[in-house]
Amino acid sequence: MLKDNLKTLRKNKGLSQEELSVKLNVVRQTISKWESGLSVPDAEMLISISEVFETPVSEILGENIEEKEKNDIKVISEKLEVINEQLSREQKKKRKRTIIIPLKFTLNKKNQNMVKFI
Repeated sequence: MLKDNLKTLRKNKGLSQEELSVKLNVVRQTISKWESGLSVPDAEMLISISEVFETPVSEILGENIEEKEKNDIKVISEKLEVINEQLSREQKKKRKRTIIIPLKFTLNKKNQNMVKFI
C-alpha cells in the first residue's frame, strides 16, 4: 500500500520526515499525511518521490515493500566492503611513505669520501 511503502522507503534510506520534506520541497506535515493515508501525492510528486528513493513509481504504488533488516546479510556485506576499502587505502598510504635519512659527506685527509649517518 502506498502509505506503508512511503514510510518503509523513507526509513530504509535513513531519512526523517523532515529530511524527506526538504528533498521534495513540501512541509513535514505533508509527508505525515501521506504516511498515515490522509492524503496522497499527485502524479508529479510521485515521480519526484521515485527519484529520491531510486525506486520505480510502479513499485511505490504496488505491493508492500519489505523493510530492510539491520542484520541483513547484504547490509552486513556492504558495510564490510566499505571497511575493507578503507583498510586497503590505509595500507597503500603506509607503503607510499618515503623514508628520508639525512647523510653528511666529509672528506678525510686521504681525499676519500666518508658518509656518516646523522
